[in-house]
Amino acid sequence: MSLANARPFQVDLRGVVDLLGRHIYSSPHVFLRELLQNGRDAIRARRDLDPGAATGSVDIVPAVDGAFRFRDDGIGLTADEAADLLSTVGRSSKRDDILQERRAGYLGQFGIGLLSCFMVSDTIVVRSRSARQAPAIEWVGDASGEFRIRELGEEETAAMPVGTEIELRPRPDDAALLAHDSIAGLADRYGRYLPIAVRVREQDGSWRRITRDPEFLADDADELLAFGESLLGARPLDAIALDVPGTETRGVAYVLPFAPPPGARQASTVYLGRMLVSEHVDGLLPDWAFFVRCIVDTTGLTPTASREGFIETPALEHTREQNGAAVRAWMLRQATTKPWVFGRFLAVHQLAVKAIALDDDEFARAVLPWLPVETSAGEMTIGDLTRRFDRVRYAETIDEFRQVAAVVPADAPVVNGGYVHDAALMRRLADLMDVPAERVSVGDVLDDLEAVPLADRARAVALETRAAAALEDVGCAVTTRGFAPSELPALCVVDPEVQRRIDRQEVSRQIGGGLWGDVVGSVGDLIDARRAADRSAPESVQLCLNWRNPITQRLAELGDDVVFDRTVRLLYVQALLGSQRPLAADDRRILTRALGDMVALSAGLDSPEGHAR
Repeated sequence: MSLANARPFQVDLRGVVDLLGRHIYSSPHVFLRELLQNGRDAIRARRDLDPGAATGSVDIVPAVDGAFRFRDDGIGLTADEAADLLSTVGRSSKRDDILQERRAGYLGQFGIGLLSCFMVSDTIVVRSRSARQAPAIEWVGDASGEFRIRELGEEETAAMPVGTEIELRPRPDDAALLAHDSIAGLADRYGRYLPIAVRVREQDGSWRRITRDPEFLADDADELLAFGESLLGARPLDAIALDVPGTETRGVAYVLPFAPPPGARQASTVYLGRMLVSEHVDGLLPDWAFFVRCIVDTTGLTPTASREGFIETPALEHTREQNGAAVRAWMLRQATTKPWVFGRFLAVHQLAVKAIALDDDEFARAVLPWLPVETSAGEMTIGDLTRRFDRVRYAETIDEFRQVAAVVPADAPVVNGGYVHDAALMRRLADLMDVPAERVSVGDVLDDLEAVPLADRARAVALETRAAAALEDVGCAVTTRGFAPSELPALCVVDPEVQRRIDRQEVSRQIGGGLWGDVVGSVGDLIDARRAADRSAPESVQLCLNWRNPITQRLAELGDDVVFDRTVRLLYVQALLGSQRPLAADDRRILTRALGDMVALSAGLDSPEGHAR
């Protein structure tokens, strides 16, 4: 292809401004951030040129009289620099040569952010006097894509201080953005911690300084916590110092005094060279550290094009790892030296600690003794559990735990492993704390219960046969055992697979069948087919009658079949409710009939149909 007909691309400046406003910048408010950034860089450039120069201030005049003005006492611009920096889109090599932008300490590229001003004004006027002893200049740019530039005479140059002033006249629809309250708020938000003096002109003509020292870099612990309270709306549990020299990142991580909602994302507030990037930056902390909020300043991370986040680079990954290590070290320190503080922390953020312990053996060994778990003997810490008992037994699910909790012996309690991470931690106790841990199933507990005395065995077998016949319609097997407490007449245990089927059927009933109902039916058919093929498998549902209980003893002697059947069915439903499990349709039918029988009997009737006794 011949290059003879090659022509340069034509750039539509209005289209570029629209791209900035709709797809790069989150809001037209960022125009002030870009001006502050350019002013800060210009001041830095002048100090590099002349270290003795008394510079370091930005003055902002809101659009009280129709014009907004922004002035810095930075390095200023010559006519050639203005033509290159302010009027060229996308070419940065000359810009880098002029201001040496690739050196550390600069926030961006001087001039490029000026385009953001077109989001609020159709015309930008720049007046500047360079510190390099050149004539002052006036540059006027229009949103149509045209600009003009002129050098000022000696008198005008002499009357102008070194630095740059930018004048904007807002479009009618954007006048509120350049008014006093808006500008004062934006200047405080973006520039409050800049290492220069930023002042805003008040409506009475006085000047108010915006900038101050960053509270989050204070050395005083009380001051840090007070600042954290102003950010979170509640006093943090603690403040963790963050310092990553490799990326010049410093700040603080506040331990939340409340549990964040499920699925909540991290929201770190980050400053780049003391200029606000965003209050919602992701990636500064590991995923597991969702219980802290950090606020930091950095100069070693690379911002995105919008300067509202950071590019995922090895530097960002290193910063994230180091911040995570600081949070982890804090938890370890509290667990070993301030257990009362760690206890308060655990009360709010148990889940996070357990998640870390699964992947970090050193951390787990330090914190596991302080972690509370639910057991059949009440809540206790893992440390207490391992000190009082020579082995740890746990149920894999909440459902299994509920079935066995009432009957396991006090000297061999069972841990509820059904909560998030608990069963996984129990499985690792042998490696982490040199304590044997074993899973307990419902069948194991039944096998451990006391067998009926041999002299009573015939009566017990007869009772089992009659009771199973009374519960034939619900497919419940019956067995007899002796267990404590003797006040508990019966225990109902359900195969976990069957319980899941009951739960699925209940969901299907509530949503009215359809595709999900078909899926539930298919799963149920598979369970039934498997059980039909394996006749040696135990019954899905078992009612274990307590041979120590007087009601069970009375049932073994009861001759009235109607009263016997009614009592057995009531015991079955009572045992189901005692295990805190949802009732299937057949179970609810039994409960309704049994309660009806009780009401009828108390009313002097033989049956709910109304026959008198």
